[in-house]
Amino acid sequence: MNKNKTLRFLAVPTLALGALALSATSAMAHDGAEHYQSTLGQINGSSASGTITVDVTGNQAHAVLKVSGLAPTFNDAPYPHVQHIHGGAEGVCPAPGADANGDGVISTTEGNPSYGEIVTTLSTSGDTSPAAGLDLKVAGQGASYTVDRTFELNPETKAALEAGTAVVVVHGLDPATLSKEAQAAKSDLVPSLPLAATSPALCGTLQAGQMAMPVGGADTGFTEGTTNDAGALALGGGLVLAAAAAGTYVVRRRNGSAA
Repeated sequence: MNKNKTLRFLAVPTLALGALALSATSAMAHDGAEHYQSTLGQINGSSASGTITVDVTGNQAHAVLKVSGLAPTFNDAPYPHVQHIHGGAEGVCPAPGADANGDGVISTTEGNPSYGEIVTTLSTSGDTSPAAGLDLKVAGQGASYTVDRTFELNPETKAALEAGTAVVVVHGLDPATLSKEAQAAKSDLVPSLPLAATSPALCGTLQAGQMAMPVGGADTGFTEGTTNDAGALALGGGLVLAAAAAGTYVVRRRNGSAA
């Protein structure tokens, strides 16, 4: 096979690869879903970390919450961590100045002006309404866990997401990390529990964006990293097509020279 024919055969799969990349980009851009995500930040001296994604299609939401480093045990059992989407307020996580009584802990009530009331409970099963907000039986358990739920989106949560004021809060602190005053205090929500049990440990505002493409090895339950999704794919497709066009031009020029 001569060089001209070889170049022709190389150009064809290159063009096909570019078309495939652009087709995938188009599908991602028009999948009909609205994507929201947040990297959760530490609050109240917590050493935890977490991420959440919420994909909305119509009135259905698919939420994936992954956390680690939370307080592991409570009364010699796995620590029950309740978590929610809050809304209807400023749409931010509370700053240290929100600690109105100066005990070193921003309680749920003290943080309320920043993130608002519960609009969805990110329960492990069953009810996702605000009514399940303090149900420890459907709370996350232990130091690390994943909540992966599909549920019907209520109007309050949908409005908060669209307004950019939806905030995810994971509750439950290690009492040993608190001041003596805070260790002795009762929960502002459930007086039969200590303040630590219901105070925020992680917080993050859900922001609109495109679905991220995972990179790295096999899925271990936590994302190793992300790459710029549709934009990177479109750029890659464009570069492939540009390279293919250049290859075709070379073939034609060489053919013209051989004539």
